[in-house]
Amino acid sequence: MKQLTKAEEDIMQILWNLEEANVAAVIEEFPDPKPAYNTVSTIIRILENKEFVGYRKEGRGHIYFPIVPKEEYSHQTLNKLMNGYFQGSFKSMVSFFMKKNDINMSEMEAIMKEINKEENQ
Repeated sequence: MKQLTKAEEDIMQILWNLEEANVAAVIEEFPDPKPAYNTVSTIIRILENKEFVGYRKEGRGHIYFPIVPKEEYSHQTLNKLMNGYFQGSFKSMVSFFMKKNDINMSEMEAIMKEINKEENQ
């Protein structure tokens, strides 16, 4: 799976939240100052070429929707981070984030309970 730029990820986050939208609706989701219509349209076409976004015709325009699920992209991105910076060690990655984000043991236990709950469903 191809990596996305920051601008592409921003648009994908919006499309994952909206599920489908035209360019104008995507732009509305950005904070001020909003990006130019042509900029967003170009990035969406790039996302189409990378096979992250599909579209259907509606009138004279297009309605865009994500093809790649957010969970799939998140998983791939986290694996790349873990392999690239933590030698593939999940333990090293979690330890790093605990130290850098000042997570205490009770917060870590709550995270582990949440993980266990999800695994048992």
